[in-house]
Amino acid sequence: MDGATLADPVTVNTMSDQHQPGESPQSWEEMLRSMLGEGADEVMAEMRERGIDPTALGGAPDPVMMQYALAQVQKMLSAEGTGPVNADVAHDVARQVAVSEGDPSLTGKQAKDATDALGVAELWLDAVTDLPPAGGTRRAWNRSEWVEATLPVWNELAAPVAASVADALATVLRDQLPEGVDDGEAVPGMPAGVLHGLGGSIDPAQMMRRLGSAVFGMQVGQAAGTLSREVFGATDVGLPLLDSPDTVLLPTNVAAFADGLDAPLEEVRQFLAVREAAHARLFTHVPWLRSHLLSIVERYARGITIDLDALEAQVRDIDLADSDALRSALSGGVFGLQNTDEQKAVLLNLETTLALVEGWVDEVSAMAALPHLPHAIPLREMIRRRRAAGGPAEQTFSTLVGLELRPRRSRDAATLFSIVARAQGTEGRDAVWDHPDLLPGTQDLDDPSGYLVRREAAENEHADIDAALKEIFGEGDPDDAADPEK
Repeated sequence: MDGATLADPVTVNTMSDQHQPGESPQSWEEMLRSMLGEGADEVMAEMRERGIDPTALGGAPDPVMMQYALAQVQKMLSAEGTGPVNADVAHDVARQVAVSEGDPSLTGKQAKDATDALGVAELWLDAVTDLPPAGGTRRAWNRSEWVEATLPVWNELAAPVAASVADALATVLRDQLPEGVDDGEAVPGMPAGVLHGLGGSIDPAQMMRRLGSAVFGMQVGQAAGTLSREVFGATDVGLPLLDSPDTVLLPTNVAAFADGLDAPLEEVRQFLAVREAAHARLFTHVPWLRSHLLSIVERYARGITIDLDALEAQVRDIDLADSDALRSALSGGVFGLQNTDEQKAVLLNLETTLALVEGWVDEVSAMAALPHLPHAIPLREMIRRRRAAGGPAEQTFSTLVGLELRPRRSRDAATLFSIVARAQGTEGRDAVWDHPDLLPGTQDLDDPSGYLVRREAAENEHADIDAALKEIFGEGDPDDAADPEK
């Protein structure tokens, strides 16, 4: 690859003079793939939509075409202030992935069927839970609309980890630079002209932060775009992805899931609508739950440590122009993310909370659907297995951020909520969410039948402590502490 890999618009017109006689006709396509890896597909797809064939850029390139291609590369790497995850790159990649298998606009009938199902779901849930409807708008989305609405949360979740990795990478690379390398000078492993194309005033560490931001943006976009082809609504990954209390169905994905099942599409859609509405009720009327889940993720990210020696050994021979190699590094493992004992406890807390959310929704949805849907039981089992196994996007996100979003113990949680409902009714079951201190823990999932006994013992212990404190500080009637009937 010759010197003007990343040129500013002033140098673009001289590019054709720099071709070597024997250069492959696909050299510029190869350049894009070298710099952007999978992200090059998005750039080239957009070029083809504009009538530009990237494979024809090698012989005697049109300066306008070349300027467009290089502008796309610069767009990936030169934007300032994008943060640890380049939101623009994440958005572009996610949209491209979302539509890669088709994403037609919804018909009026599809939208009506979806919103009607969400309305019926609320009526069925009213009979089995005291939590009222979420109160938001009922919506039908295609995949692109799902990406637009949920991508900000995915960027937020990935940002703390991306920042830690980018800082570590910049530190290691700065230590590796030869003495005397100044801003804008050629750096070993980095194509000549890269810094010039980015304005000439960026030090190599800053360049790597931007490149890391772009690569993390690609990863997040890939995960979110893939998820958009798998999800049925806005809540079925167990995290609150919307700021509003809206309920959502994606008719295209629902129909794809129903295809080949014994249950008719109408039943499948209605069952999934009940689950979506149940999730929305929980996230809306348990006000601390959203912040609780997101704070667990934040605590995990805050405690990340990176083995700089292992990182240096891994990136020592990486060609900085090869974003495939950088993406491989940034996708986990290579950086040697170290999970401390504290982080392991945080991850266990997240897994348990996700399992409790999924278990409550599973139990409540089954109670709501069983009287109405002949296939409710097999549909419930199929969703359980699907959530426990996780899909490609969830695995990508796990590799990228180090977080598992699969509720492995949702069956145990559903059993626990069923036991509480039988003993204390639906009011007692839903009261488990009254305060985070009341949430069952891993011991309760190990032994769901003993949860109520343990909770009662804990409440009695707290009551005894409260009474003793009142007596010590002279509050209330001292005789109350001695008389258990008062």
